Amino acid sequence: MSCVVIVGMQWGDEGKGKVVDYYAGKADIVVRFSGGNNAGHTVVVKGKRYAFHLMPCGALRGKQLIIGNGVVVDPKVLLEEMEMLKRDGITPKLLISERAHVIFPYHRALDEAEEQFKGKRKAGTTKRGIGPCYEDKAGRFGLRICDIIHREILKEKIDHLFPLKEKQIQIYGGRFDFSKEQLLQEYDAYGEKLKDYVCDANLELNNAIDGGKKVLFEGTQGTMLDIDHGMYPVGTSCNVTAGAACTGSGVSPTKIDEVIGLTKAYVSRVGVGPLPTELLDETGEYIRKKGAEFGVTTGRPRRVGWLDIPALRYACRINGVSGLAITKLDVLAGLEKVKICTSYSIGKKTTSEVPPSCELLEQCKPFYKEMKGWQEFEEGKAEEVARKGFGVLPKELKDYVSEISKLSGAPAYLISIGPGREETIVLKNVFEK
Repeated sequence: MSCVVIVGMQWGDEGKGKVVDYYAGKADIVVRFSGGNNAGHTVVVKGKRYAFHLMPCGALRGKQLIIGNGVVVDPKVLLEEMEMLKRDGITPKLLISERAHVIFPYHRALDEAEEQFKGKRKAGTTKRGIGPCYEDKAGRFGLRICDIIHREILKEKIDHLFPLKEKQIQIYGGRFDFSKEQLLQEYDAYGEKLKDYVCDANLELNNAIDGGKKVLFEGTQGTMLDIDHGMYPVGTSCNVTAGAACTGSGVSPTKIDEVIGLTKAYVSRVGVGPLPTELLDETGEYIRKKGAEFGVTTGRPRRVGWLDIPALRYACRINGVSGLAITKLDVLAGLEKVKICTSYSIGKKTTSEVPPSCELLEQCKPFYKEMKGWQEFEEGKAEEVARKGFGVLPKELKDYVSEISKLSGAPAYLISIGPGREETIVLKNVFEK
């Protein structure tokens, strides 16, 4: 048995697509356990880019894929991704938890209306209906995958819910331009297309683990966006930390062997909210352009900044991280100096801990440690460098990785020096004892 969780340490967009795809090469099963199609994971294979929003990233490895109960599923998006793969000759081996909740058009309408209503307190959502779907889940109004594959059950529940959702949207002043009949027809058709993939996913998964299968749990977003442990309320609507791998798939914590924390060599985030190390100068623009820091789901430019160690150390503690995967080290190449935030000042106080609120984090001023930068790799040579291993990397880059490990308290398990699979250096193979 070997169960490994991959979870974001920052504000999302840490490169989970690439790292999940890489480790999936050694796994038998890849499980998506949280979030919805607000999360975008990019995988690059032989120069071709694939963007996934619901499909687990093991799809390109031909692995068994499971969408767990903790995910909120937009059936239209999922079916589009399945078709996209089939056009490339890939038929995903997919199972979907019958307990996963389903996103409906009224969730998207509510998402838009709620954001408008919140004004300056808006969360900066992607308006994909994720938050309202989780609201319904918590309020016990939700419809699940097991409902949409049974027409009579679906009809009964839509008949009951439709007037309520109509009133909710009207209260917020939102638009309500779909009918109950359209809704039933559309989602009945989705259920028909998806029913052969639906199963008791936690039973299948636990049987596989007990049978010795290697399982990779694919996280979404990042710890600083978690509904409980992130920077509330400018985060996501669900738990995205390592513990959610268990609740979002139906696997006991006692079966998890390793937790890999994903961090970029710098930080980025999309949307509103505090970012203490944000760079608003030419260096920030250099990192944004070189790192292609634009949202996979929204296309929005990401804000960027120097690596934030207090936040990284906090995330390591929350997730019980075994080791780090450090991505986009190549993006910082070419800078004369690089910086790491080691602590904050708030007024006259100095702290190395993350405060609990946006208001306090906004007041944090970073203290930096400055380090020497490293030269860029020759064009097209990153794969060759990766094959030779960690030892051939520039001394300054190795010093930077060592400093991250020392300050965060977590060893480096993997480093990435380019977007492709082959531009990866593994320091510890988590699927080998």
